[in-house]
Amino acid sequence: MIKLISPAKINLFLQILHKRNDGYHELASLFQTITLHDILSFTFSEKDQLTCTDPEIPTNDSNLILKAVNLFRHKTNLKFNISIHLEKHIPQKAGLGGGSSNAATTLFALNRLFNDILPLNELASLGSSIGSDVPFFFSDGTAYCTGRGEIIEDVNHLPNKNLWIVKPPEGLATPLIFQNFKISDASKKDPRNVLNGFLTGNPDYFNDLEPAAFIALPALKTLKNELKNKGFETVLMSGSGSAFFCINETEIIDINNFAFVCKTDFLTRTKNNWYEIKKILQ
Repeated sequence: MIKLISPAKINLFLQILHKRNDGYHELASLFQTITLHDILSFTFSEKDQLTCTDPEIPTNDSNLILKAVNLFRHKTNLKFNISIHLEKHIPQKAGLGGGSSNAATTLFALNRLFNDILPLNELASLGSSIGSDVPFFFSDGTAYCTGRGEIIEDVNHLPNKNLWIVKPPEGLATPLIFQNFKISDASKKDPRNVLNGFLTGNPDYFNDLEPAAFIALPALKTLKNELKNKGFETVLMSGSGSAFFCINETEIIDINNFAFVCKTDFLTRTKNNWYEIKKILQ
């Protein structure tokens, strides 16, 4: 039996460069894992089984966790059955990478149960066939991501921030956001210069998908303005939304009246180990 945390992520900046011939969009983004997380428990059993504390999460083969199990089994030719329990804390359709993190954590856990039969870079490559964000979680936790998001470049860890996650009751589906996205809304900045700004203490927080998300869910723009009026220095949607991360360096702001609020921190992992924290943050 093995129990691992499955961390959320935020996009400190997200730039859409162009639409590719394969229908995906080329992006450049700085990803960061945070201490908000799910917990996954794995036990060998007589049959595959997935259970979850959230009844809204599907536990059939559509879940990325079971997709990861089948992919690992196919890659290694190992014969086994596994029982998995998901303790869910990361909200769905939030742009926080919960499903992708669950898949990556599953691949790592199965590999560890079989004495690390595959190197981590091969696990990351496997994960890219499940979802574009999956390989990121095999980074050290801070990474510059390009392509569809699956090309990973580890960068120096960033100093921690006074960070909150705020999400409205509504979620957003990534395909809908890209349907509303207009390339004219994309920033014209050099992403490498933006990355260097973060690494040298001059961060430029922006997300090219915000205008599309505000079209799909106009209440998001209202929520962003409300959070800024509360006094946050930075309020930015993560990924394709609908969650925002909020940064304030000088004081703690009372935002407990929102649907989902979580005080969190940056998180990284050490080489060959998975992510670890001392307590569950909800």
